[in-house]
Amino acid sequence: MLVIGLAGWSGAGKTTLLEKLIPELTRRGLSVSTMKHAHHNFDVDKPGKDSFVHRQAGAREVLIASANRFALMHELRGAPEPALNDLIGKLSPVDLVIIEGYKTAPHPKIEIWRAANGKDFIHPKDQTIRAIAADEKLTGLPIPAVDLNDAKAVADLILTEARPLAEIFRT
Repeated sequence: MLVIGLAGWSGAGKTTLLEKLIPELTRRGLSVSTMKHAHHNFDVDKPGKDSFVHRQAGAREVLIASANRFALMHELRGAPEPALNDLIGKLSPVDLVIIEGYKTAPHPKIEIWRAANGKDFIHPKDQTIRAIAADEKLTGLPIPAVDLNDAKAVADLILTEARPLAEIFRT
């Protein structure tokens, strides 16, 4: 599996870009999975549903399955947050994993930058950022830069900068 991350400040357009990138990459014949790190409490379940009741009752894991999909929820119950490489190991094998968040992890990243945010670039202080996708033309950078709104160019960049999982998380 190849791995690449998207890093950027909130409001830079990471999710909007992913919405365009995933179809572009799958059109190219790649199987793609994504991971998103949440910095806050989140829930994918609904109060009153059986699965929610099972979790609230203390189940460590609840698996919901149908003919269309399955979802596995795992409650940490006070245990430390799992490391990124442990979580990636829970994914089924695919050609490419795109990670949003996990800014301090060692995987290569593409910085997503939007001028209207008024935020500084991340790449000067982060050696894992290999390229930048921005909403305005940037020149004189030490890393490649492409147009944030050009999904084909960003997909090309991703395929150039993504690295094999085993190369990133050598143990």
